[in-house]
Amino acid sequence: MQRRPALSAIALGLIAACAYPPLHLWPLGLVALAGFVWLIHTAPDWRGALWRGWWFGWAHLTLANNWIATAFTHQAKMPEVLGWAAVPLLCVYLAIYPALAALASHLLARRAPSWAFGLVLAGTWTLTEWARGTFFTGYPWPPLGLMLLGGWETQGLARYLPFFGTYALSGLTVFLAAGLAFGLAERRYAATGGFAALIAAGMLFPASAPRPNSDIRYTLVQPYLPQSEINDPAKFDEQFARLTALSAGARDQSRIVLWPESAVPDYLEEGYPERFYLQMTAGGDPVVARRRIGTVIGPQSTLLTGVVNLDIAPLAHGTLGAVSARNSVMAIDGAGQIKAQYAKAHLVPYGEYLPMRPLLEPLGISRLVAGSIDYLPGPGPGTLDLGEHGKAGIQICYEIVFSGEVVDDANRPDYVFNPSNDGWFGHWGPPQHLAQARMRAIEEGLPVLRSTTTGISAVIDANGIVRGAIARGKADALEGFVPAAKPPTLFARAGHWLTLAWAALLIALGLALPRALALARARS
Repeated sequence: MQRRPALSAIALGLIAACAYPPLHLWPLGLVALAGFVWLIHTAPDWRGALWRGWWFGWAHLTLANNWIATAFTHQAKMPEVLGWAAVPLLCVYLAIYPALAALASHLLARRAPSWAFGLVLAGTWTLTEWARGTFFTGYPWPPLGLMLLGGWETQGLARYLPFFGTYALSGLTVFLAAGLAFGLAERRYAATGGFAALIAAGMLFPASAPRPNSDIRYTLVQPYLPQSEINDPAKFDEQFARLTALSAGARDQSRIVLWPESAVPDYLEEGYPERFYLQMTAGGDPVVARRRIGTVIGPQSTLLTGVVNLDIAPLAHGTLGAVSARNSVMAIDGAGQIKAQYAKAHLVPYGEYLPMRPLLEPLGISRLVAGSIDYLPGPGPGTLDLGEHGKAGIQICYEIVFSGEVVDDANRPDYVFNPSNDGWFGHWGPPQHLAQARMRAIEEGLPVLRSTTTGISAVIDANGIVRGAIARGKADALEGFVPAAKPPTLFARAGHWLTLAWAALLIALGLALPRALALARARS
């Protein structure tokens, strides 16, 4: 590996990405990560450490995010092949963060013992992964600690998320890999084998007994709306009929009905210019459209559904028109009344808005989502009080991947509703998206209910266990009672102050312990 460090870093990055869903080859991923730690520790100088970290991060994140390229096949304004260039180009930037972690650990601990170097690298990785998920709108997909999440019915080492948070769990992942790397490098095969067995036992250890359910009944719908059909007006009536059929099961009972993002093509708010209602499936009247929905769900029910709302204002030529849009969730009762709304806060750059539009639009760069106006962000995490149907925290689509930004701390919900359109996401995106929703459930101690257009929809309890799921490519519904919430976890209370504390502690231990041990030996 030392002869061709760049190629070795690329190969290790690609192998490590196979530890995420859908492959979830976590043993192989940890071994590859161990090779990366050793590669950084043996870098001859700071430039070598920086570039080895960058090449690893670039390859690793490019493969893990390959699903982004699929989104370019669902639009007509840009060449589809651009998607396969967009992903590695995006990762040119994202790889800066692993590179900085490698550089910082080299500068701080290059002369430290191997175990101390592992601690420092774990701390710097925690810090830089937090930065990747925070700065410049943030893009944390995927966190390294995702490889420690167990299968649908287990937690794996992600059981420690309440005490670490996602980014510090990534630091723990680095430290475990460092233990394997240096154990093998120092030929401590028996100890390394025992350490590996402990990791495997932690990954396979059964989850705790299921928690009881709340008394909130739900009907969660996956209507199967393929991305190729979702914006076709000729399909709108058929799509609504599918939603109606799947929602009818418990119509005479008090329940919450959950429809995904992009499920309703109609504008349900009043006050838009008449031309915006022309292609509606309910005769061009938003009041009629809402009453029809109320009839579908039943008089005692509340619907939570994804919708698009418009911001109307005078245009340059004097007529009223849409100047921006909001990707929203609307709560509608059995009488067709709007009870509450939430607007998505974490918008997808180049998906829901075009950064630097005056510069990029003349070059032929466009948004992936249909339309020429940008979406505007909402104020942040919010809780909708739905009375007997509980307090619903809302996270639309990829908002759920942002650790520490899911819950309104001042008004903690009973559950989190995560409507999504995963039809953009290819084969790797949906299972990774579900896995990150499970991490939020464990981290916050809250159940998460995911309704998607094409799958994977799921009911996840507060331990991150999947209680029920609908596979990709199926139209179906889940019915039952919402799993009970847990008390706020340590991470739910402390947020990313806990992340930063872990990063500081790991770095401090890696720097201070060798000196303390050396001083103790000198005194003895």
